Amino acid sequence: MAKTETLTADEMVAQADTGGRNVVGFQAKLIIGLCIVWSLFQLYIASKIPGVLAQATGVSFFANVVAQARFVHLAFALTLAHLAFPLFGDKNRIPWYDWLLVAISIAATLYLVVFRFDIATRPGLWSTTDLVMSALGMVALMIAVFRSLGLPLVIIACAFLSLAFFGGYSEWIRNLTNFGGASFSKAMGHYWMQTEGVFGVALGVSTTMIFLFVLFGAILDRAGGGNWFIKVAIALLGALRGGPAKASVLSSMMTGMISGSSIANTVTTGTFTIPLMRKIGFPAEKAGAVEVASSTNGQLTPPVMGAAAFLMVEYVNIPYIEVVKHAFLPAVISYIALLYIVHLESLKMGLTGLKKPGRRIGVLMILILFITGFLFMAGITFLLVLFRGLMDPLMGGDSIGAALVLLALAYLALVYVASRYPDVEPDDPNAEEVSAPRLTPTLLGGAYYALPIFVLVWNLMIRTESLDRLSPALSAFWAAVVMIVVALTHRPLKAMFRGESTFAREASAGFVDFVEGLIMGARNMISIGVATGAAGIIVGTISLTGAHQIIGEVIETISGGNLMILLILVAVLSLILGMGLPTTANYIVVSSLMAPVIVTVGAQAGLIVPLIAVHMFVFYFGILADDTPPVGLAAYAAAAISQGDPIKTGIQGFSYDIRTALLPFLFIFNTDLLLIDVGLAKGVFVFVVSLVAMLLFAAATQGYFIAKSRWYETVGLLIVTFMLFRPGFFLDKIEEPYNTQVGPAALTAISEAPAGAPLRLTISGPDFDTGEIADTTIQISPELDGDAMARLDPYGLTIMEEGDSLLLEEPFPGTPYFEQIGNNYDFYGDTPVTVSQVQLENDRLPKEIFFLPALLLMFGIAALQWPRRTQAPF
Repeated sequence: MAKTETLTADEMVAQADTGGRNVVGFQAKLIIGLCIVWSLFQLYIASKIPGVLAQATGVSFFANVVAQARFVHLAFALTLAHLAFPLFGDKNRIPWYDWLLVAISIAATLYLVVFRFDIATRPGLWSTTDLVMSALGMVALMIAVFRSLGLPLVIIACAFLSLAFFGGYSEWIRNLTNFGGASFSKAMGHYWMQTEGVFGVALGVSTTMIFLFVLFGAILDRAGGGNWFIKVAIALLGALRGGPAKASVLSSMMTGMISGSSIANTVTTGTFTIPLMRKIGFPAEKAGAVEVASSTNGQLTPPVMGAAAFLMVEYVNIPYIEVVKHAFLPAVISYIALLYIVHLESLKMGLTGLKKPGRRIGVLMILILFITGFLFMAGITFLLVLFRGLMDPLMGGDSIGAALVLLALAYLALVYVASRYPDVEPDDPNAEEVSAPRLTPTLLGGAYYALPIFVLVWNLMIRTESLDRLSPALSAFWAAVVMIVVALTHRPLKAMFRGESTFAREASAGFVDFVEGLIMGARNMISIGVATGAAGIIVGTISLTGAHQIIGEVIETISGGNLMILLILVAVLSLILGMGLPTTANYIVVSSLMAPVIVTVGAQAGLIVPLIAVHMFVFYFGILADDTPPVGLAAYAAAAISQGDPIKTGIQGFSYDIRTALLPFLFIFNTDLLLIDVGLAKGVFVFVVSLVAMLLFAAATQGYFIAKSRWYETVGLLIVTFMLFRPGFFLDKIEEPYNTQVGPAALTAISEAPAGAPLRLTISGPDFDTGEIADTTIQISPELDGDAMARLDPYGLTIMEEGDSLLLEEPFPGTPYFEQIGNNYDFYGDTPVTVSQVQLENDRLPKEIFFLPALLLMFGIAALQWPRRTQAPF
């Protein structure tokens, strides 16, 4: 660790994200050139140009993005990994063996492009050349992973490879998975020659989605958008109590929307905010910890979340807009709670804020500005949707042209307004006197940076009668195109509006920003590209061997079938793996292995766990690993800026993030927080109650509410938190949640249940693998009227009465519950599979009634602390 502690923050970013090699001359130009070409290639395949060229010439210039482009994508990632990341510490030159690895990487990946038609004629019948290229490609990939991500992912991938080759020698593995081991030919073909392994879903998502979002963020940052976020946050919050720390939270949240790396986010915002926090009295470790906690959580912030969120689209098989909807409330609650934690820390230390020229903005005014800003954006969006709706009948599909004209006019107007104010330039946080800038000139001086983000959100979320919402890939592409236009033109346009004679110089500077954005976008993608390729080995092994059954068996045995213990084990596993794996690879590994296990164990315990809740659980803990000591790289980066102790910074940062660690457990037991089957009115109610609960939890963990808390007051706050988050727990103790019926009465309950009412069916029978009797619970909501058989038929469920038992027939493949029931139960053994009980929700008191005693207890604690307060609460 001593070596890591001597690195500067920028060196850590280079070492972890963009490559630590520092070469000059031709070698440097080659790396820069490859980065530019890679970014342009990704923009090319995301556009309609390949299809147009294919129609015009009859030749496919990467028109089939799904297949061909991912080979080229990995070729770029491997080549740049070998060139930009030193293998044996040789930072100032590229040795001969790296050139050899580059040649191998290019040959092994582009072989699949050049000879794709020949390979397609012999699927599964791999030639010697196929196998040699596959083996060389796998070796080059493992070396690239080692040099760009370290040893942990290499070890995990090699463990799965060993399972594929040698797992058949274990009788226990053979009995559990029915896998007898793979030959070299079969394994190499599976991993490299097909889209089941390295070139699978993860790399496909990296190719079509992740790169464009990362590129969009890189160009926005290089054009000045990142600095504008920071300055707006400091202008808005800097003068409040502990203002720089609050500005750090807000700016990291906004920067996190465009940054795919918590380490880069830490350095980008921390370079400005950490010295400001030190100036007003924050200790080094706490200043670094605030930045770490807010930067790692940046990947949780919709609409642009971390790279793993795009993988979630494929793994859960839901639109990206649904992922954004499910992630929205937890992210907002988490960040507001962190702002509150920072406020409590400031109160405990008696800190003030930065000086600010002009009128000081109070807390109430800030809340009004936030609400007004949201209403203004909502109003603009509503007017645009109305405009499109009016134009569609008149212009048909050409109404998009009118929308583009409107966008261009809005951009010119915003740039003109910005030209009336000084440019938003970065301040020196180490200056003797630092003050918070005024909000109006800062906000309006760069408001045009919000336009590309608006375009992105519009494309992701808004749908009209004639135009469906775009895919995440196309949304990112058009947002990137708009951002490129902004990067190239905003400087010369401002010079022109100001009447300055620097048009050519400013145009040149804009072009430099654009090129640097292309370079940085590609360099930020190197680690993600090779990580998704290596993670494909793990996913490929699971599909080849059934490895998830082995891990599931081990974890289930350790947890004893207890869902809470299982969740804690999965959380710990995510944190441990996250110490050595990037968030994306960590998410792929843990979700591939553990998501089915959590769903199964939950069903066995009678809890219906939505798959999106499980994936969000894994996603959150994978991100939290970035500040988990002793190997939280974001904490080391923050400590390098604050000059504090990295271990203490990581521990303090994780203590701030406990409130975020609480949320994933709530996803499992209270899915209202993910807005699953929740309307607008109830969604607002859930948000308010959950926010109050999270703020009280933050007060409990900080030991400070209105005054310093005594131990029994802390316990009381934790009880209130639990009652607000899980009111159903207490109601279940008073009234049974379900009316349970068995045998023929269960069929009557199914036939008489109101249309759309949720019914829980408990399936009992011999497990297909072990033969032991196992229970699982499924939930249906029959809409059709009729007898029980007719209402079960749409779900592929067929029940036969036999005495007092309800025998369940095996569901057919393709029916909704074939995977969950048909694959897990032995329908041909001596013991039949039955529906042991049917449960319908009881008509009982609303669980929200327990909010009343919780709030009374909260006010009681406030009344106890009020006489002990030593300062104003704000």
